[in-house]
Amino acid sequence: MSGTADRTRTHLGGFEDTLKDFWASRPRRPSQGKKVAGVAAAIGNRYGIDPVLVRVAFVVATIFGGVGLSLYVLGWLFFPGERDQVSPIEALIGRGRSSMSRGFTIILVIAFFPLASLAFGSRLGWFDGGGLIGLALLVTALYLLHRSRGQENRPVAPAEETMTYPMSTPSAGATADPLGAPPLAWDLPEPEQPYAPPPSPPPPPARRPRSKVGPATFGAALLVAGAGAASASAGIGWFTAQHIIGLVLGVLGVGLVAGAFVRGGRGLIWLAVPLAIVGAAMTSVPVSQYSGGFGDIDSTPTTAAEVQPVYSHTAGNMRLDLTRLDATTPVTTEVHAGAGQTTIIVPETADVRYDCQVQAGNVNCLGETTDGVGRPAVTGQNDGTDGPGGLQVNVKVTQGAGDIEVRRG
Repeated sequence: MSGTADRTRTHLGGFEDTLKDFWASRPRRPSQGKKVAGVAAAIGNRYGIDPVLVRVAFVVATIFGGVGLSLYVLGWLFFPGERDQVSPIEALIGRGRSSMSRGFTIILVIAFFPLASLAFGSRLGWFDGGGLIGLALLVTALYLLHRSRGQENRPVAPAEETMTYPMSTPSAGATADPLGAPPLAWDLPEPEQPYAPPPSPPPPPARRPRSKVGPATFGAALLVAGAGAASASAGIGWFTAQHIIGLVLGVLGVGLVAGAFVRGGRGLIWLAVPLAIVGAAMTSVPVSQYSGGFGDIDSTPTTAAEVQPVYSHTAGNMRLDLTRLDATTPVTTEVHAGAGQTTIIVPETADVRYDCQVQAGNVNCLGETTDGVGRPAVTGQNDGTDGPGGLQVNVKVTQGAGDIEVRRG
């Protein structure tokens, strides 16, 4: 922050008074401790919260709705630097000095409009209306922060630059010293001052007690997770893994917001971020549709009767070797897998009809390949090296995520 922070309490009236006071005491982007433009660091320094939490909020608002980028650009344009008189947008219209060039300011103004259209046009984000929801949440959080902490860390604009002028020389009629020095230029010794002992160093600041928000939130999250797991074991269908993770993330989110106000709970981020990634992956890939448990399956049947009509498992690797079957009885089987690698090995001379589809991953069925997300099924027939007339094998593989391979062996 530039200058000395003003800690005088400011009485805030209604909504309009709060907005006026926010504009008058806007956060100032620091020169040190910033990652991009210092917008998150400016908000964190202004309201006494960890800038990491602000950065996480911008990232989350960008992923779930797309509004985070456009709001960051707005902060870049309207928050002045700590050594500037005004913000870049005000300097653009000639209201003061800013260290940002006018050309770059114009570029940011132009970039803001496509970013805003992406957010509110529902072309960026995971669900319709996410931009409006993210905007409402961030603006509400900033408003509440200013209402509760607007009187603290109020930035002070740098002083106006003033010109200094040298003292005028005495006029020709003024009396000069015989040695040629001006009358007031004698360097006379100062009168002796009584000895004063040096001031004692200030006492160290009192250590702030450790916030209990983090442990309390972590304990509440464990209770919610345990209750959800118990409900799922009792047969309540709503408590799926995705829903339990969502409930835990909700508890962690409340703890992070509360911690932002009482300066605590920062460690909850390292639990919330991986859980959010796992929850997003489980939501994108409906693993709950694939039953059968977890682990690896390795099966090598020797007769057609030993081949199961359906192989199903939730997660893990599966290897089905059909090379030891005789060529007299046709074989038909299906594989439903949630996540993992599925490998089916068929005889060299078998006539194989295949239907393979993965929602996210790679497919290689007897040379026919596809990869990516949401790709169509790979279907076809391959009669082997000897042409038609071998063992009839019909396989269908449906998988959520991972790799599918059908090959000869």
